[in-house]
Amino acid sequence: ILTILGNSAVLATAAKRSSLLKSPELLTVNLAVADIGMAISMYPLAIASAWNHAWLGGDASCIYYALMGFLFGVCSMMTLCAMAVIRFLVTNSSKSNSNKITKNTVFILIASIWLYSLLWAILPLVGWGYYGPEPFGISCTIAWSKFHNSSNGFSFILSMFLLCTVLPALTIVACYLGIAWKVHKAYQEIQNIDRIPNAAKLEKKLTLMAMLISVGFLSSWTPYAAASFWSIFNSSASLQPIVTLLPCLFAKSSTAYNPFIYYIFSKTFRCEIKKLQCCCGWRVRYFSSDNSTENPVSMMWSG
Repeated sequence: ILTILGNSAVLATAAKRSSLLKSPELLTVNLAVADIGMAISMYPLAIASAWNHAWLGGDASCIYYALMGFLFGVCSMMTLCAMAVIRFLVTNSSKSNSNKITKNTVFILIASIWLYSLLWAILPLVGWGYYGPEPFGISCTIAWSKFHNSSNGFSFILSMFLLCTVLPALTIVACYLGIAWKVHKAYQEIQNIDRIPNAAKLEKKLTLMAMLISVGFLSSWTPYAAASFWSIFNSSASLQPIVTLLPCLFAKSSTAYNPFIYYIFSKTFRCEIKKLQCCCGWRVRYFSSDNSTENPVSMMWSG
């Protein structure tokens, strides 16, 4: 519910401001689409299986569920990685160079992200890797436990961990640390000439946002990656069902975090949300109000 409502608000805000959207903001829209896609295509089946105390639909639904999870999961990771890289480039470039990131460039980047995600999702269907049920029995994913004695499966897992988890995570952390350092240096220069009295507050807000995005990503997926990697070398029976269930829930909860981060740190998003009144039947009515403006540095961050 939080995923669908929060990301629907992001999409509604983007649709209303479509003519004003900056090129990199399209990545935020793509992330919301991936999160909603995961919630709609996967969560109802998992919830029904939980109530049934067993997986519903047999092998076909299991493969479908695992494929959707892999597709939208990799897409979300790579979108977050692309957002971090673009924000780093914008922060460390002059205004003329940052304007070179056009909408066509971002559209090509988004298409590449989906093709990359789809490629990884279909690889288990063509023989490199396998899909199967989770150890707790009411969800499906990569069949980790089949890989500790399989060179084919092990090579897939190792490649997937490196290219879809480790490298994106390191890139995200490195980019946001670079942004925080850049903002810190800029604040020191501004402080010396006393031009912006609120620079300390702005630096704190931007640094905290960078930390929340990075920590949210890592805290959501690291426990699941660790439990999955354990299953490669050890039998799944060595882990209690609750130990395998909780990391899976943490990973899936990542789809609900981002709208809250946008609401806390983006003044524009807060103002647009206040204009939306949800009525019965999921109708949305727009209120007229003065357009709000943000601090130029905040606009650079959100852009």
